[in-house]
Amino acid sequence: MTYTINRMISDAGIDEVDARTREALADHGFGVLTEIDVKATMKKKLDVEMPAYRILGACNPKMAFQAIGIEPRVGAMLPCNVILRELDNGVEVSAIDPVASMQAIENSELTSVAGEVRDMLAKAVDAI
Repeated sequence: MTYTINRMISDAGIDEVDARTREALADHGFGVLTEIDVKATMKKKLDVEMPAYRILGACNPKMAFQAIGIEPRVGAMLPCNVILRELDNGVEVSAIDPVASMQAIENSELTSVAGEVRDMLAKAVDAI
């Protein structure tokens, strides 16, 4: 089983893909709560160079509230991370598959919510 929902964008650079990703997430009910510029962090902490790599922590408040109501400790697995990474042939966007990430929790009601979130994230990734 794959653990991410992926799309390669070859017609834009990292900054444009970032903007398009944020817009697609917003259009599908997600906000970006956190962001990490991994490239800048690795340069600062380890003095190493790497291609652009960003992690966006996306959250759909309604779905997060529902999941926390079902399983209060699920917050340890939130938000849904979406990565943007620069490759030779474009920018790859990868969103976590919530169903895959929730497999450790044996709760069918939570699995159902995770499936809804997966569908929403897949639509957002497809819209970028």
